[in-house]
Order: sequence, then structure tokens, then C-alpha cells
Amino acid sequence: MTPHARRRRRVLVWSLVAVLLVGAAIGGVAIWQNTYALREERITVRHDGRLLDGVLARPQHGDGPFGLVVFVHGDGPIDATHDTFYRPLWESFARAGYASLSLSKPGVGASQGDWQDQSMDDRAEETLAAITWARTRPDIDGRRVGLWGASQAGWVLPKVAARDRAVQFVIAISPAVDWQQQGRYNLLAELRRDGATQDEIRTALRRRETTLRLLREGATFEQYRAAVPDTDGMTAERWRFITKNYRSNASEDLRAMRGTPTLLVLAGHDVNVDVADTEAAYRRILPPASLAVRHYPDATHSLVDNAVENSEPRLTLTAVFAPRRLYAAGFLAHQRDFVEQITDRKGTE
Repeated sequence: MTPHARRRRRVLVWSLVAVLLVGAAIGGVAIWQNTYALREERITVRHDGRLLDGVLARPQHGDGPFGLVVFVHGDGPIDATHDTFYRPLWESFARAGYASLSLSKPGVGASQGDWQDQSMDDRAEETLAAITWARTRPDIDGRRVGLWGASQAGWVLPKVAARDRAVQFVIAISPAVDWQQQGRYNLLAELRRDGATQDEIRTALRRRETTLRLLREGATFEQYRAAVPDTDGMTAERWRFITKNYRSNASEDLRAMRGTPTLLVLAGHDVNVDVADTEAAYRRILPPASLAVRHYPDATHSLVDNAVENSEPRLTLTAVFAPRRLYAAGFLAHQRDFVEQITDRKGTE
């Protein structure tokens, strides 16, 4: 082998070593950033004859008893970790001395059943069953149980807090109050965001009115499909779910939970929920002393920074290398501060 060939081989070898070292370093950073100060335990809760799979995430150290935050999901087939999206939140609550409990929806993961068969009352009963289960554990302080829920959970959280007066607090993330008002707002917001013409908006609103009429008449999915040419992805299962829930309105349940400390979290780029309407309803119904409101002007409905959510490369890189920074600035700290204040307040009573 010539000296030139030997030098070339050495360069190639060291280049490969450098690539491997850089890859290992990047992988190490990703693993480190996705490691949380938590002890996660897979658990099972029995409710209504079905087994529901879940996770109990406790603080990294200590035997408790810990306070508990019970998570209530938004819409869709969501597993206990929400595809790991919840873990930064669990960690923030753990730093305040709270464990977190989250169940996979029926039919998701190892949970039995079908979440699309559920009404909001069904979802509330499921959450109450999770609380009852948690209060049997010696490592959980049953007097310090609160609720955290996002989006569709806005129709579940007040029901649970109204039925279980021992619930210590409620954290409501981007909730709506009236299902039908929220649906109309969402439809128009998405159409305008996507640059729809006035004719397209009028057509969509007519389709919506037809859909509501069919719901009021108790129409089957087949009748809906015959009356609405463009079903826009509607399935028989989704139609069944909507027929159970389209009348949902949280107002009465909010009145029934008066006095429960509540943190209302609202985003500035929310096309799913009319945040002005939600804030007005919460302020009108709940006593001022029991309500705290946090606005995140740069956040989307999911409380992810708007600039991050609307850039696929940035969203992916942030999720892998800095998952705690997915959320809007200050959000995780503010959640922790809220439960710490509740704990301090209860400790002085």
C-alpha cells in the first residue's frame, strides 16, 4: 500500500470514528432530555366491568403520601402518556410533591372498551373511579387530589369536581363551555385560517346547520350520509360519539363546583376554542376568589409555542432534544406554582 493510500485510509477511519462519536453524543443528549425525575408504575383500574390501563407517575424520591393530579384527556384516541407529551407536566407536578395518574382511553393501548361509546357523563364516572382507586393507596394523600384536563375535558372536569366535593383543585387547559358554540367557532376559525372564500364559508355553515338538524332528529349515520354529500371524514363511530355529546354545556356543572380553586389556561392562537367566550363564562359563573386565569399569547390550543407547532422540522427537533420546551414559556413552572399555592393554602387552614 502506498503512503498516499495509507493516509487516505487513516482519514476515512477517523472520519467514521468522528461520525460515530457525534451520533453517540446526539443520541445521548436525546436520551438525557427524555429522562424525567419520576418513578412510573403501570397500573390497572377496573371500571364498569372493564380494565383500564394507566400510569401512576410519582416523585423520584420519598414514600409519600403524595398529593395527586388526575389527568383527563381531550378528544381522540389518547394513551396514558399522550405519546410522552404529559411527562414534562408530570415532572413539574412531582417537583411540587404531587404524583400524576393518567389512564389510556377505552380501546387505546391495553384499555378495554371504545372511547367513542362514551358520553361526557361516562367520562366523568371513569375519572371518579380513578380517584377512588387512588385513594386506596398508602402512597397517595386522598385529601390532596386535583384534576388536570385539556380541551374536551372542559365538559368532564366540572362534573367530577361537582360530584366529588373533596377534589382540591381544577386545572382547565383550553376548555370550551358550549359544544355547539365551540364547533361553530372552530369551523369558522379554520376556514379563515386556510383562506376560504365567502362562498366556501356559506356552504360550510349550511352543511353544519343540516348536520345539527339531523342530530336533533336522531338521524342514523346512513341518513346523515344521504343528506350531506361531503361528510368531511365523518365515520359511523364518530357520528355515534357526537350524537351522545353535541348538547354538552359545562355551565351548570361549573355552577355546581363553585368554590373549587380553578386555574383556567388560555392560548392566544387557539382555533379550536373561543377563548374569549370561555373566559367570560368562567368569570361569570365562578367566584372571583376561586378563579385564576393565565393567558399564553404565543401558544396554540395544545399550549405548544405557535412558532414551534407550525414548523415540522422545529417541532420534531424540539420533541426529541428539548421536550420540556415544547410548551409555551413559563407554562410548566406556572402549573407547579399553582399546586404549590394550593398546598400552602390548605396547610394554613
